[in-house]
Order: sequence, then C-alpha cells, then structure tokens
Amino acid sequence: MPRFAANLSLLFTELPYLERFEAAAQAGFEAVEILFPYELAAQDTRRALIANGLELVLINAPPPNYAGGAPGYAAIPGGCERFRSDIRRVMRYAEVLRPSLIHVMSGYASGVQAFDCFVQNLQWAADFAPHQLFTIEPLNPVSQPDYFLNDYDLAVEALDRIDRPNVGLQYDSFHAKMIHGDALSVWRRFQGRVIHAQVGAAPDRSEPGRGDIDFPALFDLMDSSGYSGWVSAEYVPSTPRTEASLGWLRQLGQD
Repeated sequence: MPRFAANLSLLFTELPYLERFEAAAQAGFEAVEILFPYELAAQDTRRALIANGLELVLINAPPPNYAGGAPGYAAIPGGCERFRSDIRRVMRYAEVLRPSLIHVMSGYASGVQAFDCFVQNLQWAADFAPHQLFTIEPLNPVSQPDYFLNDYDLAVEALDRIDRPNVGLQYDSFHAKMIHGDALSVWRRFQGRVIHAQVGAAPDRSEPGRGDIDFPALFDLMDSSGYSGWVSAEYVPSTPRTEASLGWLRQLGQD
C-alpha cells in the first residue's frame, strides 16, 4: 500500500492552521504537504511538525502574490528576476521547514517563449539549490484555464530540456483524469518520471472513492510499478469534517 500524506491546505480546513497538524497525526498520517506556508513564520510551522512527529513532503513555489497576482509565473517571459528573488525567499523557508520537495508553478502563458522561459527558470532553480528536489505538475484547463503546464507530454518535454537530476514530475490523479481522460493510463505512461503523487477524485476533486477513477487499481499500479514516494491526499472533502471523508483510507488499512 502506498504511503499517504495529508495536504493541510485542503484537508482539516475546518480547524485553524496550526491545529491541522495534530488532526492529521491523529488520523494516522505520518507526513503532510502545505501548498503555501508563507503566511506564518516558518518556525511556527516547524514546531507544529515536530510536535506531531510529521514529515513535510512538499510546498509550492513561488509564494503567492497577496495583492491578487497569479499563483506562479515560472513560464512568463520577462519575469526572470522576480522568479529568482522569490525562489531565494522560498529557499529561506525551506531551510527551516525542510520539505522533501518544492513544486514550481508555471503560471499562465503559452508559446515557445513561455516554454523556453520555464525551462531556463527551472534550470536556474535546480542549480541554485542542487540538494533540493523540485517538481513540475500539469494542471487541467478546466480548473486552471490558460495555465502553461497543462499536459503530461508537455511536462516530460520540459523535463528533458531542463535536464537536471533534482527536477521531476508530480502526478495528480484529479488533473490526470481531467487532462487525458484516464488517470491510470497516465500513471502507466509516465510513472518512471514521477517523484511525487497526489490523489483526488474527478471531476469534483473530492475524496478517493467518488467519481470515475478506480483508486484501488491505481494504488495497486503504484505498488507494482515500484513507486516508493509519498502519495498526498489532495482533495476537497465532500463532508463538513475531514475525518468523515477518510473512509477510503481506513478501508485500505483493513484490506
């Protein structure tokens, strides 16, 4: 069975941020991911992780623009200096939080210039922090219209051009299903490049067990493919309290 982590940006949101760590640990998770942990001092988050014996799997970069800007701009031509400045800020957080992975968001753009910009920015980030693992993730055009990285083939093409050992593919069952129509076939095609996985149902991004994805078969595929990384529960619970949405996880523990 895969190792499951909890995405605390989407799960346990009925609780204040710092209380979500204990809730995740009590639910049986040993690791968490936090999309944008930049509102609080990094030490506050680090203390919550340590107090609850949790590993931090992943954070997103760059930090969000709280004035309303786009969440990510690695593929936007002309934003190189801003990208580098914000990656430096992310790495200052990472020095304290020690995330295994940093997901670099491409932002909203298209065309050859955007592709070249994305590649160059990821190469710079990988070289700037050679001991840090980075991921890139395709997001579907229904949820994220005009997002640059919107296809797994495009992501692999970018990875081939980036050509850095510390940059890999992030798989998400919800986005894979929405982009290519079959989350399992995407795993079969691209699992050799995946260094982090996330799961959520499609089309509503709720918990596994709803929607059209055969999650038991997907989890079996992950096991049989030799994937040893974390699988983050990154979904919006269909229930008022997150605990009530975890039946899929409890069922796996009984099998």
